[in-house]
Amino acid sequence: MSRLGKSIFSALWKVLLILFIGSIFYVVILKWLPVYVTPLVVVRSVSNIANPEYTTRKSWCPLKKISPELIKSVVASEDNRFFEHNGFDFEQIASAMKENITRKRERGASTISQQTAKNVFTFQTHTWIRKGIEAYFTMLIELIWGKERIMEVYLNVAELGNGVFGAESASRYYYSKKASKLTRHESCLLAAVLPSPRKRNPVKPGPFVSRRAFEISELINKLQYPSWVK
Repeated sequence: MSRLGKSIFSALWKVLLILFIGSIFYVVILKWLPVYVTPLVVVRSVSNIANPEYTTRKSWCPLKKISPELIKSVVASEDNRFFEHNGFDFEQIASAMKENITRKRERGASTISQQTAKNVFTFQTHTWIRKGIEAYFTMLIELIWGKERIMEVYLNVAELGNGVFGAESASRYYYSKKASKLTRHESCLLAAVLPSPRKRNPVKPGPFVSRRAFEISELINKLQYPSWVK
């Protein structure tokens, strides 16, 4: 290898090492600090900068001040095995891959951990590079944060409406109450809009959202939850 090649390789290695150490440091910091801004919040705000009707609603709320009913609802809706897997639900991935062979619209199999990593650390692009970064941060947050912190961050960064981010903002916007006061029915309706939060409304649910909320409510009683989900 030429001297120039060695220099380029050395510089590239140093950059990768810095990025690796920096990513771990950043994840460690966010284990304790509130996540106020995410790439998705920035993208939505910038893309609607000329829209006078758009308002970003986002506030941080500790997990202990969020209704346990909402925690149960999002687990039942988005990731039944959240408390069991290590960030990736390979059973669901295999099932989705099999179904997608014949489905016109692909079914995803992202866990709550993966969705959290995507929302906090990546932009919403559909590329293999983004998926790789998402997988890397999924492993990091599972290792460093743990399930309780992942759930706390997820419920604070999830998009629950047009410009509405997080449980507290959604609860105040839709129901004029604190997230701690959400009922099971209200929580199930919020969980039901998660796949398409800008197209669906928990206060004015259509047939799909109403049916989905009922299914989520039925499933909640069939799942088991750790002690921190009261």
